[in-house]
Amino acid sequence: MPTKTLLIPTTDGQADAFAAFPDDGERHPGVLMYADGFGIRPVLREMARELAGYGYYVLVPNFFYRHGPAPLVDLPEHIGEEARTALIARLMPLLEAHTEERVRSDADAYLRFLTTRPEVAAGPVAVTGYCIGGLLATRTAAAHPGQVAALAAFHAPVGAAGPDTLAKITAQVHFGHAESDLTPEALDELNRSLDAAKVDYTSEIYPGTVHGFTMSDTDAFDPAGLRRHWDRLLPLLRRAL
Repeated sequence: MPTKTLLIPTTDGQADAFAAFPDDGERHPGVLMYADGFGIRPVLREMARELAGYGYYVLVPNFFYRHGPAPLVDLPEHIGEEARTALIARLMPLLEAHTEERVRSDADAYLRFLTTRPEVAAGPVAVTGYCIGGLLATRTAAAHPGQVAALAAFHAPVGAAGPDTLAKITAQVHFGHAESDLTPEALDELNRSLDAAKVDYTSEIYPGTVHGFTMSDTDAFDPAGLRRHWDRLLPLLRRAL
């Protein structure tokens, strides 16, 4: 599986990024994948490679590039709860500085770069993301309704996007929520907003999961949750792309 480390030109500099794609000389649909707050690291590279193996060009940008290349902080091989708390404290100021204006500007640059890669087929693309990356993916899909045909977000605070943002989405959508992140009442409220916006979506709580369940390098990892994630993501991409 070919992989590359790339630099994406943006209005504020160059964002480092990881890309994986099939080694068959063909052009494949593009997928923009947003990492969680811990950023690009071995588990994200492995997930990108796995998704690429199903026939996609997968681009994972470092959305904290304004502060330096990934990884911005030293990450342990396994992020336990104590390490997670300390890391979040260091990363929170960067998350707070990543304004909606920056998200939109970066999304323009990421999609422009993705769709002009020689390995990427013409046509619509997908965006997917984890944790805060799921919120970035949601905002990206809303800002590019004619270009993004599929949106998937996992254990992500997608409700923070707000009804006005959700109403702009024309992509087919799947939201996979951690049981610890969302009450059934909050899920109903989110789904009512999606219904009101006439979004083509599935939105469900994954039973027995906690925030971060897709990430195998954390205490939150849930193998059944990760399998369910692939079982939802891959059919969505096949339908939309």
